[in-house]
Amino acid sequence: MTDETATLQHHRIGILEGDGIGREIVPATRTVVDAAVAAAGGVAVDWVPLPIGAAAIDSHGTPLPEETLESLAGLDAWILGPHDSASYPPQFRGELTPGGRIRKHFDLYANIRPACALPGAPSVSPEMDLVVVRENTEGFYADRNMAVGSGEFMPTPDIALAVGVVTRAACERIAHTAFDLASRRRKRVTIVHKANVLSHTTGLFRDVCEEVGRLYPSVTVDDRHVDAMAALLVRRGEEFDVVVTENMFGDILSDLAAELSGSLGTAASINASRTKAMAQAAHGAAPDIAGLGRANPVALILSAAMLLDRLGARVDSHFTAAARIIEDAVRATIAAGTATADLGGTASTAEFTAGVVARLGA
Repeated sequence: MTDETATLQHHRIGILEGDGIGREIVPATRTVVDAAVAAAGGVAVDWVPLPIGAAAIDSHGTPLPEETLESLAGLDAWILGPHDSASYPPQFRGELTPGGRIRKHFDLYANIRPACALPGAPSVSPEMDLVVVRENTEGFYADRNMAVGSGEFMPTPDIALAVGVVTRAACERIAHTAFDLASRRRKRVTIVHKANVLSHTTGLFRDVCEEVGRLYPSVTVDDRHVDAMAALLVRRGEEFDVVVTENMFGDILSDLAAELSGSLGTAASINASRTKAMAQAAHGAAPDIAGLGRANPVALILSAAMLLDRLGARVDSHFTAAARIIEDAVRATIAAGTATADLGGTASTAEFTAGVVARLGA
């Protein structure tokens, strides 16, 4: 270790490759993060590789070993590649996915999904620059709506029922996440609900978000029904800043916004609590192109930049600088015409990664 390396502030970040294209885009992301952190100076990353997914089934007999969860408990941040649960042995297919188990285990209650058009990449809404803040622990999804077990059940083979849950505590913490974010952006929050139909559940969500909003007088607040919001995103998505909503609506709207601003291949995402954060691209494992060198690493690279930005706020501002360096380099690379096939380019995963690294700090 050189004297210069010894003086750096080291921070441990977990890295979990996952399945399919995860084995390509996670190493690409690690390469970019290492180069950006070196360019920013002052800090260094010590990577902690952890088993997960199909490889963990082979080595540990389960897609999410207990040793992985125990190691993550000692880390503030980690990068998770996509999982391909459909290809797991039958006994694992009905279980919560590895990413879902991690999210639930660490109560990562905020799913933060930016949708921002990238110069040079095809986009339906080239001026869009918004963030969907999605409550990640409640709502109507069967893996999140009951304290124990699933909230979906069938009293007879011909009747299926679902239960949703919305609590004041969960609404308050996601609202604070959204308003704090908006106070550092363009100072506008749009609350999305369906209180005209789901008056008790999404009505509570709307009302609590409005109450929290009054604690942020510099932020303008409005609200929309979810169906109207979907139409408005298509028609004039560039007008929105921070969108806060419950779980299912957030899942749908964030995917819509991602496609309007570019594609899921460029959509960054983190799942976070107050103390921990997981970078996880919104797209899947794409097993049909795995190993072909065609995977687009942009979404995970930008997710990692979001992770570094959070570390910068809590640990060392050099990580914030590294995050900005990554974002600028990705934008410059695509604007210069270097892109993977899904964005209309011809670059391989490795070629695109090399292009980003070449522009870091430029």
